[in-house]
Amino acid sequence: MDALTDAPLALTLGALALLDGLSVGTLLIPVFFLLAPGRVRSGHVTLYLLTIAVFYLAVGILFTLGLVNLVDVAQDFLSSSAGQIAQLVVGGALLVTGILIGVGSSRKPADAASDAAPTPGATRTTATAAGTSTRLSRWRDKVLSPGASRGAVMAVALGAGLVEIATMLPYLVAMGMLAEAPLPMPTRFAALAAYCAVMVLPALVLLALRIVAAPLVERPLARLAAWMERTGRENTAWILGIIGFLVARGAATELGLFSGLV
Repeated sequence: MDALTDAPLALTLGALALLDGLSVGTLLIPVFFLLAPGRVRSGHVTLYLLTIAVFYLAVGILFTLGLVNLVDVAQDFLSSSAGQIAQLVVGGALLVTGILIGVGSSRKPADAASDAAPTPGATRTTATAAGTSTRLSRWRDKVLSPGASRGAVMAVALGAGLVEIATMLPYLVAMGMLAEAPLPMPTRFAALAAYCAVMVLPALVLLALRIVAAPLVERPLARLAAWMERTGRENTAWILGIIGFLVARGAATELGLFSGLV
């Protein structure tokens, strides 16, 4: 129980959960639902968030059960020289990948500015984007319509979870930390449930604000959705870069690469 109440572990898990709460499935899609015109379908949005939270909880339980039997083997390997070198390589690769993604994202605004003059190709692209936006709006209206089945809403949540589960690096890191923590199984599962609840907390807060003060939050929600669509690559770059740096730094420290600098 000491590990669960340990401030560094609790704070780290909380920060990772909030970071996961900014993903497409846990925030962008709910915000897209909240932007639907008319009365907000709070039941549909709540069902969506509950489904995706339960999905990640189930995946986390399976993930933890699978890791429990491998913790000792993994710890032995990671503490060896070969394991530390592997961590250094993986961390460096993640850091470089994050930098490259960030550089590519920073070049896009400049390219867009240089190509600001309208062309026939640009016109077709704009028309295509408008058509895509219209189709997405129609799809949203169908999912949120009073006659929409609960199964349809749950299917959207499960689909979102399945599509992005492999890219949820903070989630995977948190699951690994919980698997290695000296906690009894019920406590570990309770921590998983709390983690998944925090994941959907930002969207729940926005839902509450949308219900209580719709005129005040509608425009900020639209800006938030546009920002997430615009900076998705940049956010991924930061996540990869930070995780890569931490992994590489830890491995380099264990290998004594910084000993000569101290």
